Amino acid sequence: MRIPSGLLLFALLCNVLATAQNKQLLYDFNEIPQSLMVNPGVKTSQKWHAGIPVLSGLAFQGATSGVTVNDLFANDGVDFTTKVRERLLDVMSDRDDFSSTSQIEGITVGFRGRNRPDTYYSFGMYGEMDIISYWPKDLAILAFEGNGGNNIGRSFDLGDLNLRGEMINVFHFGINKKIDNSLTIGGRAKIYSSIFQFQSIRNSGSFVTRAGQNNIYESTISADMQLQTAGIRGFYDIAEEDTGTTQKDVTSLFTERVLLGGNLGLGLDFGFSYNLNPQTTITGSILDVGFISNSKDVWNYTLNGSTTTEGITVFLPEDINNVDNDLWQELLDDIEEELPYGENDSGYISWRPVKLYGSVRYDFGEGGRGSVFENCGCGVNVDGGNNRDYYRNSVGGQLFMVKRPKGVQAALTGFYQRRFGRVLSLKTTYTVDKYTFTNVGLGANLQLGPINFYVLADNLLSYSNIADSHYASLQFGFNIISWNNN
Repeated sequence: MRIPSGLLLFALLCNVLATAQNKQLLYDFNEIPQSLMVNPGVKTSQKWHAGIPVLSGLAFQGATSGVTVNDLFANDGVDFTTKVRERLLDVMSDRDDFSSTSQIEGITVGFRGRNRPDTYYSFGMYGEMDIISYWPKDLAILAFEGNGGNNIGRSFDLGDLNLRGEMINVFHFGINKKIDNSLTIGGRAKIYSSIFQFQSIRNSGSFVTRAGQNNIYESTISADMQLQTAGIRGFYDIAEEDTGTTQKDVTSLFTERVLLGGNLGLGLDFGFSYNLNPQTTITGSILDVGFISNSKDVWNYTLNGSTTTEGITVFLPEDINNVDNDLWQELLDDIEEELPYGENDSGYISWRPVKLYGSVRYDFGEGGRGSVFENCGCGVNVDGGNNRDYYRNSVGGQLFMVKRPKGVQAALTGFYQRRFGRVLSLKTTYTVDKYTFTNVGLGANLQLGPINFYVLADNLLSYSNIADSHYASLQFGFNIISWNNN
């Protein structure tokens, strides 16, 4: 039996779209204004900044903890069915996942208070898509092998079906406050405007086939499963109408939901930076502590109950003339009565994936406050506190954790950063997580007068063969920054 094309297509699509949430290169890279988005308490030195709309912050990443495109489609002389068996079904577990998170920043602005120079305000809007699907191992084996042969008596876990996804627009306002020369704290409030959301995350049940009494086999299925969706039916109905204004209607509905016309939610970010001594700094942040209340355009599916069937029982030869479609329909009716499939429009709460960062940094290699620093306009954080203007080098470690449906995922990063005056800063990282043990990243921040450009790329060792990579990432953006009066 071959794996169904739909299941394979779904897995490959997830592999193409998959992204990870960790922004280890951006975190604590405080020369880049967008570092405020991963730590509201990062030390700020600019007078104000404004991102170039849509181009100020774009993040595209890709990750899979299981099979890669090359594993299945490499021209290596191995039969495709064998590849599916040996490289997909035999290797991947129900803890492997395909996940997707991407962001496009629409607007970002930050400025220092005229009467409160120790306080930096920022606000803006960005769009985010977050999708995760765990590999449904038992269901994939059932689809590939069927329930006969060696699978007689095996209980297939229906709870392996575990997925969640959403597309949202986020409006945010943050305050970054220097408490003293050692401590800077920050917070950010968010309003979420949901475009669509779906989740099927608390499923349970089993399917098992055993030797029957009145027939060769009997199959028992017990299920408590639910797929919740919000915002999807509106787009589905437009597509089903198939009118001459379909594209216009989709654009109109999308725009409405981007601008607070969909399901709404609230969220908070918090962060800090603290100098243990002039050369050692610890930082931490917690992001997206929030939720969305899904009450509009809700469309849910449920499957709840249990049943055992031996199929159609036919006694030969006397029943040979009585075998007709009515027997099949009666069987289906009996199954549906015991295992009812339902739809409802009950609202529900979806929680945002909470993220946690922490770091320890050691600065060294005195650069002094020569001409390259005299016009930086960052006196509010320099005097006695901002190590970055005294030291050209930094080394340290970072920890990242994100809450996922099957538990917390973590990543550990070591980094080195080198500054070349106010013009150029480079950061390199080495990250270990569930996706790869060989993730080497490199980031660059270039400051040409008021124009700021940054580019951050992860897992550089994989770029020679992206199709065989478990992780790839690229972030870049343009900003205008005022250090003094420019």
